[in-house]
Amino acid sequence: MRRWLVALALAGTVVMLLGGCARPHGADGDLTDDWPTLREPKMFIPATDACLPRITAVVQAGTYETVDCARSHLAETIHVGIFTDPAIDAGPRPEAGTPVLRVARAECDQRAREVLGGDWHSARLSLTIALPSTSAWASGARWYRCDLSETDSIDNTRPVNRVGSLRGAMVGDSPLTHRCFDPKLIGANLNYMAPVLCTEPHRAEFVGVYTERDMTWAEFIRSNQTVHRRCMGLIAEFAEVPNNSELPYRAGSIFYPPSQREWDEGDRGVRCFLWSDDRKLTRSMRGAGPKGLPAS
Repeated sequence: MRRWLVALALAGTVVMLLGGCARPHGADGDLTDDWPTLREPKMFIPATDACLPRITAVVQAGTYETVDCARSHLAETIHVGIFTDPAIDAGPRPEAGTPVLRVARAECDQRAREVLGGDWHSARLSLTIALPSTSAWASGARWYRCDLSETDSIDNTRPVNRVGSLRGAMVGDSPLTHRCFDPKLIGANLNYMAPVLCTEPHRAEFVGVYTERDMTWAEFIRSNQTVHRRCMGLIAEFAEVPNNSELPYRAGSIFYPPSQREWDEGDRGVRCFLWSDDRKLTRSMRGAGPKGLPAS
C-alpha cells in the first residue's frame, strides 16, 4: 500500500510538471518563426529640392536638417548625384576643392542651369558641393550634394538668407542677374563693384561669361592678357561694335574668375564686364553700336 501511494504521488508530480509545459492557446510550439523581420538598413542620402538652414561641406546624418523653402534659408539642394568612377569608389573620400570633384562640379553646373533657367555665373549666386562624412564614405556612401545660394554681391560671395525657391529664378528680368556697376577704385586698383541701375551714372556693365580652356590655376593667373582679349570679344558682341583695333579705344574690360577652390574643382566660367574709363554711362551698352560706344 505504501509503495502504491508513493507511485501515485510521483505520478501526480509528473502530471503537474507536464501541465506546466502545456502550450498556451494559439501557440504552435515554434519559437523561431514569430519574430518580425528586421528591416534592411538604408544608407542616408540627403533630399533634393530641399532648402537648408546652413551650408556645410560635409553632411552628417545626425545633424542633417531641412526647412520649407518658403521660410528663411541659406541654400537650396538642387541635385544629389552618385560617384560612379571606380577610381573614386575605391579610394578615400575626395577632399573639397580637389580635381577629383570635376565630374561632380560639371553635373552640378548643368543641373543649376536647368533649375534656374540660366547660367548661375551671370547672377548673385554661388554653387557648392557637399560630401558624406568620412565614416559614411567608409560605409559605402558615394553621393555628392549640389547646393545653390544667393550671395550679397559680385564681390561678397558669402551666402545670404533668402525666402523662396531658386527654381526659375533667372527666367525673365531677374533681380539676381548682374547688370550695371559703378566701380570704386583705390588708385588704379579695383576695390569693389557697386551695383547701380543702368540709367544711373556708371562705368561698368556685365556682358557675359566665357569658359576658359583647361589649365592650372597658376597658368591662369599668368594669362591676364589672354583673359582680357576673350572678354573684349564678348564686349564687342554685346555692344554690337567691331572687334578690331579700335575696340580698345571704345572700352576696356574687368573680369572675375572663379575662386581657386572652384577652379580646382573644374569651374572655368569667367565673368566679363565692359569698363568705360573716360566717361560715365547712363544707359545699357547692349546693342549700342559704334555711335553708342564711340572710339575716343
